[in-house]
Formats: sequence, structure tokens, C-alpha cells
Amino acid sequence: MPIDPTLPYDDNNIFARILRGEIPSKKVYEDDWAFAFEDINPQAEVHTLVIPKGRYVSWDDFSAKASDAEIGGFVRAVGEVARMKGLVEPGYRLLANIGAHGGQEVPHLHVHIFGGQFLGPMIARR
Repeated sequence: MPIDPTLPYDDNNIFARILRGEIPSKKVYEDDWAFAFEDINPQAEVHTLVIPKGRYVSWDDFSAKASDAEIGGFVRAVGEVARMKGLVEPGYRLLANIGAHGGQEVPHLHVHIFGGQFLGPMIARR
């Protein structure tokens, strides 16, 4: 169910619970700023999620409230995961859903990294 990204952070969301180790995940990468793990319902040959360790509901929340160090660390982590997965060449897609119209389902900022195959058009054509 899509969420309202203007609501306060929910410490019981699934990604917060993954960060605390309460729910298992297949970890791909971790540093001071980010945690990356495989999506449990992959939509492409490679489908990895990268989440910041801070309490941010969405990209909007993160870009408005995170420190420069958090933003830089998170962006670098996304790039590092893509390189680790061997996706730089031939290419990959990043996706961050924000709010109901964007299809956001978990109230914790997360970036999807898709790759390993031709991904087609950016959005479905009407």
C-alpha cells in the first residue's frame, strides 16, 4: 500500500527492523551510512536495495534533513554497490519511489538498483 511521505518516520517499518537485525536479509554491502541487501521479490536479474542508516521516510525527507556527510555517504554507497555487482558496463537503473503517486510502499528511503538484463523503457507507455 502506498505511503504518505510527509508522515513522521515509523521505527517499526520493515527496513528499520532489517537495520536492527530483527528481520533477516541477504546483505550485499554495509558502511557507516548505508546498508544494501537483495530484494526478496526481484523484478530483474539483479535487484538490490540500498537504504540509509538514518531515519528518513523518503528522498524528500532525506534531501531536506540529512547532513552533507550522510548524503555523500549514501550516494557513494549506491555507486559502490553498482560497481560490486558489475553493473557499470553494460548499465543499470536506479529507482527511488516517493509517495503514493510514485508507488512508495515502505516508509524508509530506499533506492532500487536494477540490472543484469535489458530493462526496457523507463516507465510503461499508456
